[in-house]
Amino acid sequence: MRFLPPADIAPATLAELRRQQVELAARVQLDDRLSGLPARVAGVDSGFEDEGRITRSVAVRVDGLTLQAQESTLARLPTALPYIPGLLSFRELPAVLQALQQLQEAPQLVLVDGHGIAHPRGLGIAAHLGVLTGLPSIGVGKSRLVGDYAEPGPDRGDHAPLFHRGRQVGWVLRSKPRCNPLFLSPGNHVSVEACLPLVLACLTRYRLPEPTRLADRIASRRDGGG
Repeated sequence: MRFLPPADIAPATLAELRRQQVELAARVQLDDRLSGLPARVAGVDSGFEDEGRITRSVAVRVDGLTLQAQESTLARLPTALPYIPGLLSFRELPAVLQALQQLQEAPQLVLVDGHGIAHPRGLGIAAHLGVLTGLPSIGVGKSRLVGDYAEPGPDRGDHAPLFHRGRQVGWVLRSKPRCNPLFLSPGNHVSVEACLPLVLACLTRYRLPEPTRLADRIASRRDGGG
């Protein structure tokens, strides 16, 4: 695949991608496959190299009890799509899926840097990943994509529901005092209610939950890896 600048993408292609999102969103299941934080939790995140032409995706598997990293993988693939709001999953998922497949032990839950059902068409990258893999997944966004909410309190753990078109699609969580909140939404096989305690169980002293924090460090090269 080659990198396509925005001007090279036909409106019909964008319409087809959005149509696929609607079809895949209909396959999202918000049932709870987990009774609590499982033993194997993965975090995934992506960065880019060569002015966006290469997608660099990382998967880190942590122990669900200690939150200590057990293994990490890195996948690099040519980027087929530029950044287009609402179509992030088509840009990042090929490399993310490859990174997940390289893990020696498959995760039982995946936390994704991005959104789940809190998306204009109900299919953020966490939901897209969950439908394609069948894995329970949760989106942990650093900023809001859609929805309305009341600002949560200032303390760690304070939270408020996130609504979109009259439906609760996630939570707004203050994961660290005096930091901007996170935007949580279920991806697949996790209910809206359950995604909040699952993410809370992955928090340490940082703003991001430990699985995605570790993946973010590698994906953005802040730890010197790869």
